[in-house]
Amino acid sequence: MMDDDPDLREQIFHNTVRENIIFLLLFLLLYVSSYAVIGQFKRKDDEDYITEDSDDVLVYQISLWLCTFSLAISAGAAFLLPFSIASNEVLLLYPNSYYVQWLNHSLVQGLWNHIFLFSNLSLFVLLPFAYFFIESEGFSGHRKGIKARVYETTVVLLILFIFIGGITYLISSLIDGSRTSGILSLLNLWGYHLPFLYSCISFLGVLMLLLCTPLGFARLFTVVGQFLVKPQFLRDIEEEYLVATLEEQSIRRRLENVCETGKYLSPVPLFSDDLKYKPDEYDSVLKLQNGALRRGLLEKLQQIQETVEVLDFQRRTSFLQRNFIYPLAMIVLLAFTVITVFIVLQNTIELLIGFKALPISTRQFTLGISSLSKLGPFGAALEVILILYLTVTSTIGLYSIPVLSQIQPKFKKTSFVHLIVNCALVLILSSALPLLSKILGFTNFDLLGDFGQIEWLGNFKIVLIYNLVFMVATVLCLVTKVTASVRRELYRRLKSICSWVVLKIKPRNRAQVPFASSQSSKED
Repeated sequence: MMDDDPDLREQIFHNTVRENIIFLLLFLLLYVSSYAVIGQFKRKDDEDYITEDSDDVLVYQISLWLCTFSLAISAGAAFLLPFSIASNEVLLLYPNSYYVQWLNHSLVQGLWNHIFLFSNLSLFVLLPFAYFFIESEGFSGHRKGIKARVYETTVVLLILFIFIGGITYLISSLIDGSRTSGILSLLNLWGYHLPFLYSCISFLGVLMLLLCTPLGFARLFTVVGQFLVKPQFLRDIEEEYLVATLEEQSIRRRLENVCETGKYLSPVPLFSDDLKYKPDEYDSVLKLQNGALRRGLLEKLQQIQETVEVLDFQRRTSFLQRNFIYPLAMIVLLAFTVITVFIVLQNTIELLIGFKALPISTRQFTLGISSLSKLGPFGAALEVILILYLTVTSTIGLYSIPVLSQIQPKFKKTSFVHLIVNCALVLILSSALPLLSKILGFTNFDLLGDFGQIEWLGNFKIVLIYNLVFMVATVLCLVTKVTASVRRELYRRLKSICSWVVLKIKPRNRAQVPFASSQSSKED
């Protein structure tokens, strides 16, 4: 027995070192990827590049590191559940393989615990610190520098923590007064108040996903249509390209006239339904004068030039891509959406009849014991694809909301404050994605760590109403998107028919006027 103890301790030590190395490698991979993504969207002429103060450069650099860390945690939270499902199936297929021995339940459990911890840290500490740090200047009367900014940021964060803690205590008292009935309960931050606060944030994230994901289902068809060329019977690329080039020449002539006379040259330019700008946008340009008018026309010229480039690229695409890839992509998206609705409907029915338990974790799950899907590896692969599909649609739907579309990150044009806000939004949504997948019944994988201990997951009414609202909203968005083009075409046809009837009636009336006048003269 004494000889076995060192071997057991040595095995535990090696397993711990191996898991920490894997955690570090995964984090470095996510961190480097997140840094590259932020670098693609960050505005290059921001303050950290044009300032000559070394303190400002260091402040912005530290804030950039904090944002990158938070975005890396967001990516880890988004891929956490698909990675766990895939790991379970790999362990079932190759239980004795030497190459997958590192992939065990302890590793996956540690990933869930680390993601939960760092999600809280990023959301409540790092991102607020990054924002207040770049906005700080130091207290008046003190020497300016990094230390003064750190002191000011720390004081502001403490005040913010006290304010949020007070609100959390009041809300928890209203919901469950028995757990906050003593003075000692105020000190139970880590045991109750912080988990309760994260539970509220996760509930907010799930509500945001309830709004974003159905919108993303409808918006995704438009996004894919912008990258793929529609078949020729649905769209005449040559005609659109000709209209766009004529419009570009027209704007150039009007811009030259503005530069010479300062006045706008009528008539109003031609328009196409597929162009990015509309006549209503031109009305605002027509009201401008002098330099403002010139800038407005330059913006419109830049837009039409981008449209001409896109149309020129699309009209040179191959026949195969135009007539096969686009319909196939639309069919795949429609199939994924229909499967999603069917899974939510099945989950709702099983909840109503009591066949399925609530998503809150009540038992300890061990990886690699049994498959979580009735279809085996194929079903698990489908679950992973659908969860990733939810991730994409929720991200697209997030920036389809009118208010949030104004802070959508733009390539090389996003300010640093908007980067911080976007990192916070993405972190909230990605942390709520495992909860969404479990609530809607996309997987039977039990949420590990503190994710599965969120109390509102055990509320039957909340889970049932969420499933019903999600299903109805998805169907309405999908039907509206599919029938929108049909309704527009019907309206256009009816309008053309009415115009044709009016043109036919007018000549008849004109022909009847001399006859009526002659009849009246004869009677006289």
